[in-house]
Amino acid sequence: MKVVIDTNVLLMAIPKISKYRPIFDSLLSGKYELAVSELIIQEYIEIFGRKTTSQIAQNFAELLFQLDNVELVEVYFRWNLIHKDPDDNKFVDCAISANALFIVSNDHHFNLLRDVAFPPVEVISANAFLEILKN
Repeated sequence: MKVVIDTNVLLMAIPKISKYRPIFDSLLSGKYELAVSELIIQEYIEIFGRKTTSQIAQNFAELLFQLDNVELVEVYFRWNLIHKDPDDNKFVDCAISANALFIVSNDHHFNLLRDVAFPPVEVISANAFLEILKN
């Protein structure tokens, strides 16, 4: 199962006391594949750096690239499906390019994708992803 994970969901999954920690642990154990693009990695580093330190953010990015189940995807076309927060399009474009099963996000800007017939992009919440990982 290949997915794209929004930055905020990944941030919530890192703390050991977080209820979302199984998302990160499942990534580390290879239970699913994570698709990322250069733009997504840049955002992960930027946001993680704001929340922690730039060194921790850089170490996290390096960890991702050491995992066999993390795929760096080359995005050749920008769909521009999300107009209210265009920055979120990087996740959509990556999901389409990687042929990911879905995007994991709690961001309401992704809700409009339910009404897009082509290209189809499914978005599920962090809670729904936790349930999938449990089964």
